[in-house]
Amino acid sequence: MATNSISRAAKNPINFSARNVESQKKPIISRYLSFSQSTISLQKLSLVKGYHISRKLHNTAVFNVLETVESRSGLVSRTRDPDNVVNTEKPTILVSEKLGEAGLDLLRTFGNVECSYNLSPEELCAKISLCDALIVRSGTKVTRQVFEAAKGRLKVVGRAGVGIDNVDLQAATEFGCLVVNAPTANTIAAAEHGIALLASMARNVAQADASMKAGKWQRTKYVGVSLVGKTLAIMGFGKVGSEVARRAKGLGMHVIAHDPYAPADRARAIGVELVSFDQAISTADFISLHMPLTPTTNKIFNDETFSKMKKGVRIVNVARGGVIDEDALVRALDNGTVAQAALDVFTEEPPPNDSKLVQHENVTVTPHLGASTKEAQEGVAVEIAEAVVGALKGELSATAVNAPMVPPEVLSELAPYVTLAEKLGRLAVQLVAGGSGIQSVKVVYKSARDPDNLDTRLLRAMITKGIIEPISDSHINLVNADFTAKQKGLRISEERVVADSSSDYPIDSIQVHVSNVESKFASALTDNGNISIEGRVKYGIPHLTCVGSFGVDVSLDGNLILCRQVDQPGMIGRVGNILGERNVNVSFMSVGRTVKRTKAIMAIGVDEEPDKDTLKKIGEVSAIEEFVFLDL
Repeated sequence: MATNSISRAAKNPINFSARNVESQKKPIISRYLSFSQSTISLQKLSLVKGYHISRKLHNTAVFNVLETVESRSGLVSRTRDPDNVVNTEKPTILVSEKLGEAGLDLLRTFGNVECSYNLSPEELCAKISLCDALIVRSGTKVTRQVFEAAKGRLKVVGRAGVGIDNVDLQAATEFGCLVVNAPTANTIAAAEHGIALLASMARNVAQADASMKAGKWQRTKYVGVSLVGKTLAIMGFGKVGSEVARRAKGLGMHVIAHDPYAPADRARAIGVELVSFDQAISTADFISLHMPLTPTTNKIFNDETFSKMKKGVRIVNVARGGVIDEDALVRALDNGTVAQAALDVFTEEPPPNDSKLVQHENVTVTPHLGASTKEAQEGVAVEIAEAVVGALKGELSATAVNAPMVPPEVLSELAPYVTLAEKLGRLAVQLVAGGSGIQSVKVVYKSARDPDNLDTRLLRAMITKGIIEPISDSHINLVNADFTAKQKGLRISEERVVADSSSDYPIDSIQVHVSNVESKFASALTDNGNISIEGRVKYGIPHLTCVGSFGVDVSLDGNLILCRQVDQPGMIGRVGNILGERNVNVSFMSVGRTVKRTKAIMAIGVDEEPDKDTLKKIGEVSAIEEFVFLDL
């Protein structure tokens, strides 16, 4: 099947015979991964963005696919022109930042390795068209211009580390380039550095050292505080956060944590209590940050957040600089709300020489050393080298952050349902309240088609994406969805129900049920206590059709306000007036109810996000019993 699909998509740009394929006994999953990576990108361009794809570009993408799959056996050779294949050679791997020798040795066993450091953007673009793989750390920006300059040859970008802020993922996918990272090797190093900053901050080690080297002896000035018996709040209880917790427990600290996805049983196993965000920051003596930088967490520690903290709190950040509003932190340090801070990361790296935060006497700083141990550097080097070599072989990678694997004909049919699935996932996670996190999700697909012929892998992946990505640095696709969900303790089960509808459409509706959680919007709960939402595609557009037991009919576009109200005249006008007075444009309204003149849910689509005062006024309407704002 894979062979026929490739031949049809490429319109026979090269001779791809069944004899060549079958004689190599290559795993089908390898061909499927590589094939879909490029072809799906082009399908997405044509279906979603309306771009015109030339035959030359299409052939280039398919050529990349065939080359990635079969180049190791010499069946498909590499040239600059995909319509004229004549040459064979080892792949060229460009390493643009320093990498441990063990990783370089592994790469050299497979391809030709070129180490070129401190390249300017222009120099990188000049080199990249001669490379099959690129390995970077955080200093190299892999922009759309880089992928354009590669002219279709670049197959994989490896990020030696966790964050991929410096790689344009959308461009990588469009140009058929896989992106992989190394998320595990530096965990212990980052945790140890967090503990080192915690202890040195508490005992003023850096300041006392500088004082002595200046010829002073100031014992009374640098009296510190003890760690034992103090409360440490860990914000982000992933790999690094949990390792910091283990070490802090060994120091005699009381450890609490906030993470919407951390399984409560895993936290309890190491003696950590999961709490809400506000409870964590308001009760902690020390706060250690281990959360990713996402639109949700950007500057989440700001003036408002600092005002809720205990006076004299101490903060450690070895995660991402952007989660702290640095100007607000300086103000909090100056007014005594924050007694001390120890920072390894900054919004701008390196920070300006005249940075008030860096120069502050109550701040300990290090130049992004979280992963800078010999052991971690070697571990990251080996991990990323293995991922890059595997990708060049066409193997499935658990650390891939793009490249869905769905045949183009399936993607074409599922395109609007893919959007629906992700939107439902985003809605579900925003309806969850409390610190327990999501652990169990059930997805029900209603379809008139034979359940055995319904391919829901991409839909499941997109629901996982919608649930996890808004509050995580994970990038979810069909390659890594199940793996990431398992790592985060998220169990997703599926059920297929036969619907009495037309088989011309693959899906009649999708239901998402989240169990064992509290809800910000009680009306989203069913009789069995689960959050339940349902959606379907109408006229090619995803719609929300049910919230809890209430039927609604709203387009999943923009932002959404859900209100539970007493079913009485004038409610639409009252809420509409409040929004209109604040210049918030309403795109639609829909009211659903179970029994006439009792309770109803009003769903309001808005183009802009209302400010807090506007939402407060909506909540003050006497007939409105509860409401929630949802960002789609």
